[in-house]
Amino acid sequence: MAVFQYNPERPFRDGPDMYLLYWGKEACKPCHLIGPIVRENFKLHFIHKGKGTVKVAGKTYTLTAGQAFLIYPQVLISYESDEKDPWTYSWIGFFGEQAAQIIARTSITPENPVFPMDMKLMPTLYDQLTEAVSHQASSDLRLQAILYEFLSLLVEFVPLTDSNSSNAARKQEAYIHRSMEFLHAHYSERITMEQLAAVLGLDRKYLSFLFKEAVGMPPQQYLLNYRMNKACELLGKGIYSISEVARSVGYQDALLFSKMFKKVKGTPPRNFE
Repeated sequence: MAVFQYNPERPFRDGPDMYLLYWGKEACKPCHLIGPIVRENFKLHFIHKGKGTVKVAGKTYTLTAGQAFLIYPQVLISYESDEKDPWTYSWIGFFGEQAAQIIARTSITPENPVFPMDMKLMPTLYDQLTEAVSHQASSDLRLQAILYEFLSLLVEFVPLTDSNSSNAARKQEAYIHRSMEFLHAHYSERITMEQLAAVLGLDRKYLSFLFKEAVGMPPQQYLLNYRMNKACELLGKGIYSISEVARSVGYQDALLFSKMFKKVKGTPPRNFE
């Protein structure tokens, strides 16, 4: 039977730095299967006893007590308890602007989300979070403090090694290269950052963080600049109307195109030479 609890305090703003969504624990029945499923937030499971399997990115992992696995946002995953020795696990779900950045400081990746976790905090985390909620006047602060303490231990316990850093850097470079290829190929279409993230199999906020770190601007701004540079090339030929140029770089609304062109280039397209 699963015991599931939600954070009773709502975040102070739509895009919080870090927010604990829920926590829970369960002694699973044999062959209890979850998925294949895609989550909207990070969700970490810790195995207290028993065993089970996790399937993600074409790989199958067998987990036993003391191990954990992290579900990334927008990454397809399934997991199942063992037929003879089903696992008991606890979990926490969280999200926020800092979540991906903190997880990126560990050796955990979407393709390899399984790791040992003999940590002093995780086995009792469910009880600590549940106890924190009883302090109504300060429950939000207590929950946030426990979450940050947990993540700080995670960074210390599963750190990036030199090899991990090198591999992570290569993966991130590949993500940026594929992002640019996609934007260059589809800039004339009505594309969204959600589409780009889905193509790469990444969380949108995590992709934006990686892209900005590498390029110096978020992908939305890069796409806007790229479109306007292409518009300048077309306008410079002197044979296309503003409406034709607008549609050619992904804008069905010529007025919106003109507004964005002036914002980027400092002059309206009709005055561009």
